[in-house]
Amino acid sequence: MNTVSQSVLKKRIDSIDIMRGIVMLIMLLDHVRERFFFHEQVTDPMTLDSTSTGLFISRFAAHFCAPTFVFLTGVSAWLYSHPQFGPERSARSFLIKRGLFIIALECTVITFQWMGNYEMIWLQVMWAIGISMLALALLIGLPRVWLGVIGLVIVFGHNMLTPIQFSPGEWGYTLWAILHDRGNILPNDFIGIRASYPVLPWIGVILLGYVMAPIYSASFEDKQRHKILIQLGLSCFVIFAILRGFNIYGETLDWQQGDSILMTLKSVFNLTKYPPSLAFLLVTIGGTLFCLRALEKVNPRYGKVLSTFGSAPMFFYIVHLYLLLAMYRFAVNVIGPNYGDLYGFTDISWVWITTVILAVLLYFPTKWFSQYKHQSKQGWIKYF
Repeated sequence: MNTVSQSVLKKRIDSIDIMRGIVMLIMLLDHVRERFFFHEQVTDPMTLDSTSTGLFISRFAAHFCAPTFVFLTGVSAWLYSHPQFGPERSARSFLIKRGLFIIALECTVITFQWMGNYEMIWLQVMWAIGISMLALALLIGLPRVWLGVIGLVIVFGHNMLTPIQFSPGEWGYTLWAILHDRGNILPNDFIGIRASYPVLPWIGVILLGYVMAPIYSASFEDKQRHKILIQLGLSCFVIFAILRGFNIYGETLDWQQGDSILMTLKSVFNLTKYPPSLAFLLVTIGGTLFCLRALEKVNPRYGKVLSTFGSAPMFFYIVHLYLLLAMYRFAVNVIGPNYGDLYGFTDISWVWITTVILAVLLYFPTKWFSQYKHQSKQGWIKYF
């Protein structure tokens, strides 16, 4: 492969890491909010009358994190099985091992980071990613067209399952809590387990990422890839505008006209995340596709900084959660609670300011680990 082709391919792959890095920073913002602005909790969808515009924007921005990350996980799985040099290889073993590894981290290290104890195991986004990887590993042998069909049926059809509900203790409740509804599962006197991220829609998202990934192959033309990204992104927005605009399908809560344009827009984009509605996925995946197109033109200087966060996502995730836990406990024990038993910032702007400061501080250890990971010959390091 000539130098020009290598450079073009590197820009393609860099755009994926840059996109992943951007959503990691947005995720940092959301987690700072959950630590230090928890006294103003947000519902799902948000209660607009009691949610300030700043809080709404902060939460809405975070909606892009999980869809983008799961989608790019599917893309990365295809790239793993179709390396730039050498023969094709199956991604099944890697997906199974890493999926189980991520689930184990969720149930141990990450649960403690959130709660500071093991009284309740929270099955959240890492759980959803791990299960999605296992599902992709199970289905990966199917023809690509069938993977695409299954992914589209899940993403577009799962909202039809909303009326199906099970009560705790009823047959099927645990499985349904895992697949489509949130709920406490496997009740016992020792430890609680709560499925916070219903996994069915995310399985559809990872399948679609895997199916679309060949546009990042070395043999795919730039112009054609750019065209596909723009067309698919635009299609997502058009479908959203039609279905959401006329309150036809794809969202549990109809939008309402507010007393201002801003309130109306907030109502339109007040979308359900648990499980992610079709409207939620159309907006977030559509935005991700447009960003992936734009990021191939980003200044290499800035792109390198952003891609650093995206090149070691698990390391960043674990370190930032422990840092936030330590900061919060310091605030409660030294400064003292100021909202009942909680300590919280008095204004949402402090959430943004703290996020910027932490992003700068975390850049250097993340950069070090990213370099170490790429140089290390230890197999387990690649799972980070």
